[in-house]
This record gives sequence, C-alpha cells and structure tokens, in this order.
Amino acid sequence: MPEAAATRPFPTPRPVPAGAPEPLPEPARAELRLEAVLGALSDPLRLRVVRTLLLESEAFDHPCGWFGIDRPKSSLTHHFRALREAGLIRQRQYGLERRSHVRVDDLEARFPGLLALVAAWRPPAP
Repeated sequence: MPEAAATRPFPTPRPVPAGAPEPLPEPARAELRLEAVLGALSDPLRLRVVRTLLLESEAFDHPCGWFGIDRPKSSLTHHFRALREAGLIRQRQYGLERRSHVRVDDLEARFPGLLALVAAWRPPAP
C-alpha cells in the first residue's frame, strides 16, 4: 500500500466497475484550481456531501437520493454540478440518475491534505 494511502483518514477509493458509463464533463487534474475547489466547499451542504462520500460511501458511487438531503431536485442538481465543475466529484449518468464519487487521487495530487481537512470537519449541531 502506498504511504499516502496509509495516512488517509478516509477509505481508499474503490476501482471503477467494469461497464461503468463514462464520466460527465469535468476539469482535468492539471486544470483543478484551488479557488474553485474552495469556493465549492464554502457551502456547508456541498462540504457535507463531499465529507459523506469520503467517510460513509458504501459503493463505487451514489445517487443524490442516497444522501437523504431534503431539498428540491433543482437545488441538488445545482449543488452537485458545482462540485463536479470545481473538480471535487466525478459523476456518471446511469439512465435517469447521476451517481457521484470524490476524485480522491486527483485532489490528493493537486492539493495534498485538503481531503483530510474535509474528513476532519464536523458539521455544526442543529
């Protein structure tokens, strides 16, 4: 196991399953910009989505409904698109639903330690 993976405070990402659809458009690793990533994470709901995917993921990727967020579909679409366009998550279209996972390897390569901060963040008590 690589040393970086051994020190991660979150599980190692699962490999892409055979037959998975191609990802939706997203910035390449070299195009990831810190200000875009931090801007996307500045919203508490989006920060919670990324943290949940990092720490509680049960499968390769998850549909929006898995998160149990009580928001209109249009609002969720906006938040997930902001995360994808900033380069935080990768989304794939499975029929009528989009499923997401965190781009761990790309983010760790560009911004080492950022995901550890996300994983360590605790949402404020309601």
